[in-house]
Amino acid sequence: MTHSLWQHLTGITVSPAAWGRNSGLWRLVGLLRQWYPGSWLLQWGTEISVALLTLLVALAPFVPNGLIGLIAAACGGVWGLLTLSDQTPRASRLTPIHILVLLYWGIAIAATALSPVKMAAATGLVKLTLYLSVFALLERVVRSPRWRSWLVTVYLHTALIVTVYGLRQWFFGAEALATWVDPESSLANTTRVYSYLGNPNLLAAYLIPAVPFSVAALFAWQHWGPKLLAALMVVTNMACLVLTFSRGGWIGLVVALFVMAMGLLYWLLPRLPNFWQVWAFPLVLGGLVGLGVLGVVTVAPLRERVFSIFADSKDSSNNFRLNVWASVQDMIRARPWLGIGPGNNAFNQIYPFYQRANYSALSAYSIYLELWVEVGVIGLSNFGWMLLVLFRQGWEQLQRLRAQDSREIFWLMAAIAIVCGMLAHGVVDTVWYRPEIATLWWLMVAIITSYYVPPLPNSVMKSPDS
Repeated sequence: MTHSLWQHLTGITVSPAAWGRNSGLWRLVGLLRQWYPGSWLLQWGTEISVALLTLLVALAPFVPNGLIGLIAAACGGVWGLLTLSDQTPRASRLTPIHILVLLYWGIAIAATALSPVKMAAATGLVKLTLYLSVFALLERVVRSPRWRSWLVTVYLHTALIVTVYGLRQWFFGAEALATWVDPESSLANTTRVYSYLGNPNLLAAYLIPAVPFSVAALFAWQHWGPKLLAALMVVTNMACLVLTFSRGGWIGLVVALFVMAMGLLYWLLPRLPNFWQVWAFPLVLGGLVGLGVLGVVTVAPLRERVFSIFADSKDSSNNFRLNVWASVQDMIRARPWLGIGPGNNAFNQIYPFYQRANYSALSAYSIYLELWVEVGVIGLSNFGWMLLVLFRQGWEQLQRLRAQDSREIFWLMAAIAIVCGMLAHGVVDTVWYRPEIATLWWLMVAIITSYYVPPLPNSVMKSPDS
């Protein structure tokens, strides 16, 4: 019974197709299908979708947020047209993740309707809707291995440009645009690179996906030229991320690398002799821990920055966060179930009533507290449920792809590692909500979701890419 409940909770036994057939909302799919044969625009829908998503990924670090919002709105419009004009009902494309994302959107609508600052929350709801429409178009496009690889490649090359400029700042110096280091620390005069992102914490969050993806490219890309480029990306991305001196970014990087290493080892395990099948995991784990300890012991700036994580309120950054978190907890206690509504505008209007003196903030500095304060325990629980299903579905497809000896497994394990890294970074920061990072988050969710294979009783599962 416990096993059956677990399968239901993680979506293993759920039939999205059956849910779609009984859903009034899903009956809108294909409503305008008669438009398709005579529409040039719709017949080039995939290419237009890829072009828009390429622009979104390639321009995100360099352009104002308003332009990203316009591209996201265009993505939502194209997805809506393609969905309404589908030639056949596409309930088979529905996955458990889609259902939970849709449920989260519904909870956000309810939180907006009951918000004490409805207009501010409505602005946040519009932004959330744009991100979810981008996810819907991304998931539709990246089901194709060709376009999945293309978008990852676009991101990696964009990240390489961002990284090169960040490394240039380290070697030639860069003006600090904000007080990012405790002025009483010995690292007060240390350059923290920020590249085109304008903030080292934001740059670190942007580069967390680049490291596992460049590692995956080492295995997925064929021929020596691309593999050498991938190796260069691994080194430069890691170096630039470390030089942001973002403690949250370092935590995210360590978690992402650990999960990626475990994924690669899982893939390699059947190819190893019996001895290594038994000892590979503990030896690799010990090696990773030893490498981390060696870095902390031998590199003084790294050692001081790592130890500052445990300095509690003695570190100014830690003290600031602790005071903000205390205020946010008061906000949560005031509206625990559905929160104050989504978005930073709602937060900025409510937070001043609860803030400690001299601790103004634009966010909760933790994505989990931010979710809780915005959409309450109901929305936070739905988010946790979505993650549970996402990881379970990802694990199921990792097993399938390993059995098929498919190269696609590398992109999937990288996406899972990135999600883990971004969630770890999010414990102590909310740059996850910035468009440059939010679009990457939804790209990861879309990639994992794109591998989904619906349950097929009494038959052999087929690949969604076949």
